[in-house]
Parts: sequence; C-alpha cells; structure tokens
Amino acid sequence: MLQKKLGSLAVIAFLSACGGSNPFIDNSDTTDTGTGTGTTDGTPITSDRTVPPGTASPTPAAGIFRREPTSDEDNRFGDGAAQSIVYDSGTDSFTITGLAFDGNNTYTRSTAVSSLGPYAVYEAASQYPDAVTSSPINQMTHRAVYGVSTGGDVEFAIVRTGAYIAYGFGGFIYQRNGGVTLPTAGQASYSGPYAGLRGFVGKCGIEYSTADMAIDIDFDAFTAKSGAEQAAVRGRLTNREIYDVNGNNITRDILDALEAEYAGMTYNSLPTVVFEVGPSVMDANGEIVGNVGNSLNTPNGAITFEEGKYYALISGDATQGNASNIVGVLVFETTQDQRFENVTVHETGGFILGRN
Repeated sequence: MLQKKLGSLAVIAFLSACGGSNPFIDNSDTTDTGTGTGTTDGTPITSDRTVPPGTASPTPAAGIFRREPTSDEDNRFGDGAAQSIVYDSGTDSFTITGLAFDGNNTYTRSTAVSSLGPYAVYEAASQYPDAVTSSPINQMTHRAVYGVSTGGDVEFAIVRTGAYIAYGFGGFIYQRNGGVTLPTAGQASYSGPYAGLRGFVGKCGIEYSTADMAIDIDFDAFTAKSGAEQAAVRGRLTNREIYDVNGNNITRDILDALEAEYAGMTYNSLPTVVFEVGPSVMDANGEIVGNVGNSLNTPNGAITFEEGKYYALISGDATQGNASNIVGVLVFETTQDQRFENVTVHETGGFILGRN
C-alpha cells in the first residue's frame, strides 16, 4: 500500500471542461539534438533523433537538463505548459508557474498520497481566496512527483492536471548535475523504481502508477556505427500498479475490464513496457532517446496496448564510478483501457536507476 498521511482530498470544482534553490528552472527555450550544435530560437534541428528542449550545447563533461516539449514542438507527446519548476528543500515544496487554477503556484506534500516508493508527491492548494472579497475559489486538481538520487547528481520532476476532458496541462524536467564518462566497450545493468502520473483525453481525473524498471546497455553492440551511436539500450517496466488519487490500488479494476472485453482471457498483470532496441539511440553526451511499447494477447491475437517514448540521461564521471546512474522519463498512451469508452490514457513517469 502506498505511504499515506491522514486527511481527505478536497473537492475540486467542475472547471473548464470538467469543472530556495531552483535546479529545475528552465532558463533556456532552445531545442537540441544532442550533437552540441543547438539552436537558439526553439526550432528543432532536422534529424532522425531529437532530444527534448533544454540545454543548448550539451557536452559529456557538464550537466544537462531537458524539459517537456510544448504541443507546438511535439503535437503528440508535448504539452510543456509548466516551464518553471522550482524546488525548495527548506519547506519541501515546489513553485510551478504556467498552470491555471493551482492556487499561488506552491505545491506542498500531498495529504492522501505523500510518496510513490522513494519519490515524493506534491499537490496544489484546493482553494484560493478572491483577492478582493477573500471568498474561496475552488482550484483544479494538480499533482507533482519529484525524484532525486542519494548523491544529488540526477533529478526529475513531473506535474500533471486532471481537471480537463481534453488532455490537461503539465510538464516534466529531468537532469543530471554533473558530467559522465561513458564506457566504450562492455555492458552495464541498471535497476530501480518508477513512478508516474496518468491523465486522460475524454474524461477528467488523475491516477498514479508505480513499477520496477531495468535498463541494460551494450556499449559496443552495433559495429557499423561509431562511438556512442553503436550502443544498444534495452529497457523494461514490470510489476506496474495503478492507484486512484486517494491511493487505492485499482490495477485489478483495469484487468477485470480487459477480461470482460476479451472473454476467455485471464490477465494477472499489466503488460510489460519494453524499449525498442536499435542503433543510434545514445549520443556521446550520455543522452538516450527511443520508443517504448507493449502488446496485449486477445482471443484474436496480439494487439498494441501502449506506445510512446523514453528519454534518459546517463550520469557519473570518473570520480563517480563511470556511468553510475540513469535518470529519465517515459511518456506513453493507450486507447485500450476498457474501463472507459473513447478515452485515451496518457502516462508520464520518471525513474532513477543505479548500476547493479
């Protein structure tokens, strides 16, 4: 069961369609392909491999941050409205700008669900006073998840809104705070926890997810390539559980709906999300970008269940054990959640993995 604090979730109004230090501040609106030749006007370089916007001219010797694209930059997996995400460790709170009806932009530790494994959960105020009359104004449902490694070398933050029938606003940022020394040969294995926020197109609401995650890297797999481009990356997301906004495990509800739709089938867990394996997913800066997806067995054969993208950074220079951590984000969606009709489920999750 998720760690909880006593308290009840405040009622959110039927709005719109439904009713210290700042390591995450986005001070650059550029987009870069990870080649070290970034632009300065936010226009992606023409390439078959594009990392999210952020650090304009990345190098393996320095820190890198990446933010969620806006919908103009990526009309499928981009929203990126939350472009300034500032964490204050003194108050254990976030200041997030760019989102509507989230109080005074301050997010404090959530009352119903305070953490997803090692990752902290935050929420915006449920009400905010009228500036003249002090009458309370009901706010929209906003949640944020924050993860940071023990040594502080990698971090991620995700914020999502559950108050729109169309896909709600939000954003993510992931970053490393130092350099990386990439091996040129051999293999490495990483594992750790994953936590996500789930929003919808076609209904309101927000859900949480947790899972176990593992990534393996073969640093000299594809000899036809050169340098980091020859690396192969294999990843998998297993043992995924889904929770409602109050922390109740609702995974079985999803599986029961699938069994009702596909009579004769038995589903004991959600399908494993896997990385698509191929060359040119990693660059010399330790950035990895690729596709993810899975399939579901039905009486008529396998169908695509979920599909999307993964984005990651390797961290750890020679003084830190060489490529010792991976931080990143998964963004994927499905139209096959049989609890609903004509609804797309959109999940954004973060992970911090250590080398085994």
